[in-house]
Amino acid sequence: MPQNEYIERHIKLHGRRLDYEERKRKREAREPKKRAAMARKLRGIKAKLFQKQRRNEKIQMKKKIQAHEEKKVNKNTEKVEDGAIPTYLLDRGVQSSAKVLSNMIKQKRKEKAGKWDVPIPKVRAQSDAEVFKVIRSGKTKRKAWKRMVTKVTYVGENFTRKPPKFERFIRPMALRFNKAHVTHPELKATFHLPIIGVKKNPSSPMYTSLGVITKGTVIEVNISELGLVTQSGKVVWGKYAQVTNNPENDGCINAVLLV
Repeated sequence: MPQNEYIERHIKLHGRRLDYEERKRKREAREPKKRAAMARKLRGIKAKLFQKQRRNEKIQMKKKIQAHEEKKVNKNTEKVEDGAIPTYLLDRGVQSSAKVLSNMIKQKRKEKAGKWDVPIPKVRAQSDAEVFKVIRSGKTKRKAWKRMVTKVTYVGENFTRKPPKFERFIRPMALRFNKAHVTHPELKATFHLPIIGVKKNPSSPMYTSLGVITKGTVIEVNISELGLVTQSGKVVWGKYAQVTNNPENDGCINAVLLV
């Protein structure tokens, strides 16, 4: 069993308190007052963020109510004329059902689009001058074709450096990382997981191939120890995560799992 599921295990073994349902009902009843008090108390940027969150929640709620109301649209009850064809032979409800159907399709598309959203959609582009430091070599010190990477990098397990004569990019040992602190957004827990590879660095494809990790980079991490399984029952091995900090400043990689 994964380390973070100790509460579920305790519930399975010992059950819940006798007054659990009543306490839960009361807690839920107190929630609106709690939120109202919070809205009154908050100031500045926190208040703005809170109001934005509430607004989004209300919009979603209104959309759901509207969708349910559209489903319950009553068809016009007109007087039946002599020789009229029965309703089941005519598509009289096509218009209302088509509207509901189109709304459902739009909602599914939005959900699908939201599935591939990343926590940090926009990041500052890293220039070559910022990432690479020019290394002058040779007896005359005029040869300046070597570059030292000044950002955190990831190299594979079986990586071996080229001989100095042929090495174009130098990735220092001190800035090579093979583990990251990955936060699961739904579990609200952080795990120290090994990195499998760098999927995409938004600044440049060259940084991706070199394994340079900056803020906003999508990395692949090994989540086998989390014990997540697919619908077919197979253990999920690798998953993508986006880096949320500047690793070269903090000395560690913090990332959010893309679920």
